[in-house]
Amino acid sequence: MSGEYGLKKHFTGETAFILGEGIRTSLPGFDTAGYAVEVDRRVPDLELKDRVLVLCEGLRSRLPDSYPKALDILRGTLVEELSEGRGMFKTSWFLMPVARFVEEYGLDHPEESLDFLEEVTRCHTAEYAVRPFVTHHREITMARFARWAVDPGHNVRRLASEGIRPRLPWAGSLPFFVEDPSPVLEILEHLRADPSNYVRTSVANNLNDISKDHPDLALATARRWLRESPVPETRWIVKHALRTLVKKGDQEALALLGNTGGEHVRVHDLTVRPAAIRLGDTVTLRFAVENTDTRPHRVTVDYVVHHVRENRRPIPKVFKLTELELAPGETRHLEKAHTIRPISTRRYHPGEHPVEIQVNGLPLARDGFELLL
Repeated sequence: MSGEYGLKKHFTGETAFILGEGIRTSLPGFDTAGYAVEVDRRVPDLELKDRVLVLCEGLRSRLPDSYPKALDILRGTLVEELSEGRGMFKTSWFLMPVARFVEEYGLDHPEESLDFLEEVTRCHTAEYAVRPFVTHHREITMARFARWAVDPGHNVRRLASEGIRPRLPWAGSLPFFVEDPSPVLEILEHLRADPSNYVRTSVANNLNDISKDHPDLALATARRWLRESPVPETRWIVKHALRTLVKKGDQEALALLGNTGGEHVRVHDLTVRPAAIRLGDTVTLRFAVENTDTRPHRVTVDYVVHHVRENRRPIPKVFKLTELELAPGETRHLEKAHTIRPISTRRYHPGEHPVEIQVNGLPLARDGFELLL
């Protein structure tokens, strides 16, 4: 199950039955059948978040008016804690309306809500539900994040990072952290060498968010982390955290990751074939990379597709290709297949699509293809 469409089709009356069965363990009279019928009636034309809201509203109308009592009953829907690598999208996706319940109705009860979200995140995620509490109860919530950052459970530690990402996908930004990310960085300090890959991925994504608005601060943080915590876990975080700056060709970010000598590299014989394709077809990039220096160099090789917009102006999109260790005078031949497939976040328009090869952020060769629609 991946992507918004893959998720949304599962939020129907069947999900209401799953939740209802968990609720009935402590509220035997819960109207599961009526809940399912209502959900099936309301969701067909809705997208993911609105479907989840329908399930959430159905819970609110059927649970006790007392919010703390409602939470006690909803605890019956929670499942066992997720182990490392066991994702919620395959295991506990049906709990999304339970987290949304806290997001929608829990702001007047911050302590009880944050306690419950800690339980939820162990078996699902609370990264979206916790964000209104950051906005409306910042002091209380940030104190929780500081505690969660040193929790023995990797799911709780991951929430300490993911919940305060300034630009979390599928969620509204946190403008006060976009403007001043220093409180976020205070939390990330506890997680900069975390043993869990689940946590490290979140930390890297968080610092990557920060790099989009404060590149110098992100670079200074990464440089200090590498100096003070020279372990593989920290190096992994820094590499993935600087990916946006690397794609932009930021030379300081590239140097920090050990990439040097881009000015000594040449790209030869770039071809993009076939020269004309239709949506869904694949082009193949072929070219050679040569190190003209007398010293070895480690380089990052990416390719850039300039997608045509409706106004005919291109939008460049950088795609990762490979990292190479090039000996003095060495030439390496590379090949990459790229499919032009429809995605929800990009509209394609016919016309010439230039393709560039960049090495350590420097554009070194250019060809292209024509997209026919």
